[in-house]
Amino acid sequence: MKMIRKTMILLCLALVCLAENPRVVLVKVEPRWKWNGLVDITCDTAGVAGNLLYTFQLKGYDKDRNQEVAMRTLSLDGGRSFATYADGKVDGRDGASIQRFTWDAAKDCPTLNTASFTVSVGVKVQAYIYLVVDLSTGRSRYANEAPDLSGDTCRTTELWLHWIPAGTFTMGSPEGELGRYSGEVQHEVTLTHGYWMGVFEVTHRQWELIMEGNPSDYKGEVRPVEKVSYNDIRGRDKGAGWPLGGHEVDSGSFLGKLRAKTGLAFDLPTEAQWEYACRAGTTTALNSGKNLTDVYECPNMMEVGRYNYNRSDGKGDCIEHTRVGIYLPNAWGLYDMHGNVWEWCLDWFGELTSPLADPKGASTGTNRVDRGGSWYSDAVRCASSYRGGEGYWPSNGRNNVGFRICLPLSCPSILAEGDLVEGVAIRLGGAPDGWTLHYTTDGSEPTAASPAYTGPFTLAESATVTRNVLCRQGFRVCRQGFGIPICRPD
Repeated sequence: MKMIRKTMILLCLALVCLAENPRVVLVKVEPRWKWNGLVDITCDTAGVAGNLLYTFQLKGYDKDRNQEVAMRTLSLDGGRSFATYADGKVDGRDGASIQRFTWDAAKDCPTLNTASFTVSVGVKVQAYIYLVVDLSTGRSRYANEAPDLSGDTCRTTELWLHWIPAGTFTMGSPEGELGRYSGEVQHEVTLTHGYWMGVFEVTHRQWELIMEGNPSDYKGEVRPVEKVSYNDIRGRDKGAGWPLGGHEVDSGSFLGKLRAKTGLAFDLPTEAQWEYACRAGTTTALNSGKNLTDVYECPNMMEVGRYNYNRSDGKGDCIEHTRVGIYLPNAWGLYDMHGNVWEWCLDWFGELTSPLADPKGASTGTNRVDRGGSWYSDAVRCASSYRGGEGYWPSNGRNNVGFRICLPLSCPSILAEGDLVEGVAIRLGGAPDGWTLHYTTDGSEPTAASPAYTGPFTLAESATVTRNVLCRQGFRVCRQGFGIPICRPD
C-alpha cells in the first residue's frame, strides 16, 4: 500500500436537502499521522437547531481504479452518536454545528491511495418534536409521536422532553388580570435559542433510577418527586453558582449523575424559559387559553392541574399531588405546568426587569424561584405568571416542591475530556462584565498568566483548548470548544 500523504485529499460535496435547507460549510478529510489506518472527517453544518437530526451519507471514490469505495466503518466523535448505519451513513450529534467522523480506512479499503481519492458528503435533516432518554441505559432517541399515556414507561424508565422553539413573548401579567401581584411586571423577553423541556415533572421512579433513596413524603412511582431542594438537584458547591457559575453542577447531585449517565447537559430551566414553555403562545392566566374566574376556586384551573380545590376529584387516587400527565396539557404537550408541585427554576428571586434577551435573573440572592403552584395552592398561585420564591431557600425541600428537566441548546452535549480540535475557528464566548477570559491549548489549567482571549482563533495543530474565566475573587472553570460549552460533570 502506498504511504498516505496528509495533504493530498480531494473533496467533492453533494448535498441532499430534505428539510431546513442544511448546508455543509466546511469539510475536512485528513488521515491520521502517523498513519494508523484511520481517517478523520469534519463537517460544519449551517442552520443547525437542537431538534434536528442530521444524517450524513459519506461515499468514497478511488479515481485510480475508477470505482466507489464503501465507507462502512464510520463512527461519530469516537463512537458517541445516536445511530450508525452500514454503507457510509451516520447520524450527527444533536444540536452541534461541528460534526466529526472517524473512518477505519484500513478495514474498508486496504489499498487506499489518498492522491486519487475523493469523498462526497450528503446530508439530510429530520426535525423531531421529542427527545427520549432511557434512564436505565442512558441512551437517547428522537420521536415525533407523543408519549403513550396508557402505560407508565414514559413516567418511569424514560425521560420525555418536548422541543421548545426560540421566540419572543411578554413575560408577566397585565394590570387587569384577576389576582395579579405587583411583582408580575410585564416586559418583553426574547429567547434566542430553542431548548428541550420535560413533558412531565420528574417522578419518584425517575429520581430513584439516578439517585439512591427517595425523600418524598407522599410516595408513588408516577407521582412527582418532592421534598427535593435546589441543592439536591444541582449541588451545594458549583451547582449553587448560577448565574455566575453558568451550567456547572456538582457530580454528586441529581443533575451531575444524570449528565454522567446520559452525556447530555441537563439543567433546570431559567424562570423565563419556564414561563415561555408554560404559556406556549397564550397570554391568559392559564395555558389553556382561559383566565381565572376566582382567585381561590376556579373551574378553569380544575381542567389543567391538581390544586387545593380539586384534590378529591379521584384523578390518580391521591388527595395530595397526583400521577403526572392526567390533566390537560398545553399546546406544546407539557403536562402539570399548573399545580401538582411547585417547580424549581435556576434564577435567584428578584425583580423582573426591562426587555431582555435570554435573561438569567439576579446575580445574587437569598431564595431561588419556584413556579406553577402546587396541590396545596389556591388557583391564583398556579397562574402562568405567578412567581413563587419568597422563603424558598436553596437548601429547603418541601412536600409540595419538585422540578422539571430542561436541556438548553446553549449547552447541548458533553464532550469528553481531552477532545482534540484543529483547523477550525475556536470561539470561546464572552466573559461576564469585569471578568477576563484566559485559555491554554496544551490541556493545562489556565491562569491569569495564560493568553487572554480576544476573539476567534485557529489552531494549526491538534490541541486541547481549556478556558477559565477569572475575576478579582478567583476563577471559575467553564470549558468550551467550537462555541459549544463543554459542561462536563466533575
